[in-house]
Amino acid sequence: MKNTQTILPTDTWVAANWDEFIQISENPAFAKAKSYYYSGKMLIETMGTGYDHSCDNGIIYFAVNLYCIFNGIPINGLIGCSFRKAGLWECQPDIAYYIGDRAKSIPRGTKIVDLNQYSPPDLAIEVSDSTLSDDLGNKRLLYEEVPVTEYWVVDVQGAVVRAFTVGDGGSRRISESLVFPGLRISLLEATLSRSREENQTQVGTWLMQEFQAI
Repeated sequence: MKNTQTILPTDTWVAANWDEFIQISENPAFAKAKSYYYSGKMLIETMGTGYDHSCDNGIIYFAVNLYCIFNGIPINGLIGCSFRKAGLWECQPDIAYYIGDRAKSIPRGTKIVDLNQYSPPDLAIEVSDSTLSDDLGNKRLLYEEVPVTEYWVVDVQGAVVRAFTVGDGGSRRISESLVFPGLRISLLEATLSRSREENQTQVGTWLMQEFQAI
């Protein structure tokens, strides 16, 4: 790859070695971009998240946190954190969770989570407004390799959550979370639908009633 700083295509996977990826991802021009590396290719995701993406990112984070508070599940939720295994891959999920005994396993002051030193998150979530095919494709393969325990893709336009359990080098679709036992994926989808018409306080009041019934 030559003159990558001036001709690099963004928002698409591009062949690159690890050193080229680090050079580009650390370029101040991409300070607000999300960076991914997998299988000898890099992705610099520069597309703005927009209002709809931000709303759904917030409501999913809110719903999961509320469920865990209600059920006493220890968590540490991370927004836009970078996870790296040098020379192999890097990912920046919209939301990631460490759960249970691992909730405080990453010390404060950590800039990029080094997965040669720390365990990967239990759950990675990508919120997809214009990146759905990629989140279900290359990024799903990436998170299988990390590996996370569970991977969710939130389809902003369809108000759909596709959840996968990861293991044995692959992943399969699930209808109920395994890392948050009792949390139905259909309930998250209903939460997204309600958030189109109601504010988070109204959605939260409804969720509390739903959680009490579980």
